[in-house]
Amino acid sequence: MTDGIDGRKRETLRRFAAIGAAAPFVGTASADSGDDEAADTNETREAIRGYVPTTPGAHFSKLRDDLRLGTGEAQYHLRKLEEASEIESAKDADYRRYFPAGRFDDLDKRALGYLRRDTPRGMVLTLLRDPETTGAELAAELGVSRPTVSTAAADLEAAGLLDRTDGYALTEPERLLTLVVRYADSFDADAVAFADDAASLVAYDP
Repeated sequence: MTDGIDGRKRETLRRFAAIGAAAPFVGTASADSGDDEAADTNETREAIRGYVPTTPGAHFSKLRDDLRLGTGEAQYHLRKLEEASEIESAKDADYRRYFPAGRFDDLDKRALGYLRRDTPRGMVLTLLRDPETTGAELAAELGVSRPTVSTAAADLEAAGLLDRTDGYALTEPERLLTLVVRYADSFDADAVAFADDAASLVAYDP
């Protein structure tokens, strides 16, 4: 059983390491090191290098679980990559979210943080599709309560992404649209479907 778990972890790390090896901030790790521990370290770092640019705004637990890392292992490598200024992190309520260094401004980071939460992301996608959607319609569309929508709306407003003066109006629709389209695969199936329809409208290169 352990061999199976280790094998899946190694496969996951290699997949993201392949992305990391082509990333702009590729490291100097030697892939053919004769030291097994050093090779594992290099592979893990390259995997994180590949994961963070394709899943910007992922919080610690998601990154750890997606890459099949242990908590201490993930903390160690993330700290080393931050110290090397290859990635950066931002606190978001109870989460710490990770980004490639120097790629996103503060509003982008806040937007990505909310796009990684189910209800705010669903609200954003719905309002991008139909800016006239009401709070009651959002609740029905997302299958959540009105108070849940109201709480998420207040958070989005505090983040500078929503105006509740007259209904619900996205304040940064183009920014949100481009982030959804570029990183749709790292969100969910609804974001992918949305991006398939919207991708021809935008080009984004943070």
